[in-house]
Amino acid sequence: MQAARPMDAQIPAPAPAARAYALTRLSLSNYRSYAGIALECDARPVVLAGENGAGKTNVLEAISWLSPGRGLRGVPFVEACREEPGAAPAAWAVAATLLGPDGAFEAGTGISANSEGETPRRLVRINHAPASGPSALTEIFSVLWLTPAMDRLFIEGASGRRKFLDRIAMGFEPGHAQACAAYERATRERLRLLRDGRGDPRWLDGLEAEMARHGAAMIRNRLHAVMRLMSAMEEETSGFPAAIIALAGEAETLFAADPASACEAIAARLARSRRLDEAAGRTLFGPHRADLDVRHARRNREAASCSTGEQKALLISLILAAARAQSGRAVPVLLLDEVAAHLDETRRMALFDAITALGAQAWMTGTDMTMFEPMGSRAQKFRVGNGAIIPH
Repeated sequence: MQAARPMDAQIPAPAPAARAYALTRLSLSNYRSYAGIALECDARPVVLAGENGAGKTNVLEAISWLSPGRGLRGVPFVEACREEPGAAPAAWAVAATLLGPDGAFEAGTGISANSEGETPRRLVRINHAPASGPSALTEIFSVLWLTPAMDRLFIEGASGRRKFLDRIAMGFEPGHAQACAAYERATRERLRLLRDGRGDPRWLDGLEAEMARHGAAMIRNRLHAVMRLMSAMEEETSGFPAAIIALAGEAETLFAADPASACEAIAARLARSRRLDEAAGRTLFGPHRADLDVRHARRNREAASCSTGEQKALLISLILAAARAQSGRAVPVLLLDEVAAHLDETRRMALFDAITALGAQAWMTGTDMTMFEPMGSRAQKFRVGNGAIIPH
């Protein structure tokens, strides 16, 4: 799929090839705490400081919508609409000027007002033209994030770790988002047929073949991401602990045994599991059940058994490694929510230096601007509050 290219005088001329993705303009309309704002910046890191509840995370979440999925909060897109007393949610929009290795793009996403009873749809536009869907954004932009909610990534269920890895995999293979979406659609349809007792073997054969094809692509992309992460970990010099990571799961084991015939093997396994899946009410086998195993390399200890501080350091290490690994094309934008609050001064300095070395545009939030003073002119700083964002 080819992303749209600048087409008219309203679009900025393509910029020189960029080593890192960046936003140079961000506008929000009817978005959470913002009735309407426009923020201009350059490609340096961005610091947003303000009191708790001021709307700092809302800005980061808005940027995260410029990629497939449900944003960094993982909520339905209708929930992002600004709440007006006595009014039903109507519409919201996020628009940005994005820079990357292919030049400058205008991108926007959001929902528009719908007729009563009509289900709102998320819309995406690139260079003012409708795009095929959110997955088109992966062709022109790459973003990774780290939020306080992810501090429990290693000790909670596998779902969060899969999403974390999938976000990284999109940076290497833009089509990964489409493969995941197609796999989920086929899985839902197969399970619906099994639950309704209308499991025509021919329909099921077709859906299972589709699941196997897209599922094998997902596994291949994830394994490639793991390999790239491990290679980047060998270059770890930021002061954060290196990690040992691996992809685990039944489908993954099947794929590793013989990648060339993985599609047929996965489809056959799904066919044998029909009665079990029907009885369980869910699909018991497939890449949707994979897990990401992470170990602290130096301590040779599972991440889940490490201290809270070590787990945070491992997460930062993984994000930095992913950014380094993607730097062959362009370093992704990093959204680091309250990332400095629980780091000591040495680790904060190590993080700031690593971001600078990468050349990344990292959007960082915090309640205390003084924590970011060591960044000096390396970063652009803004105050957030009362529905406004102003230069510090």
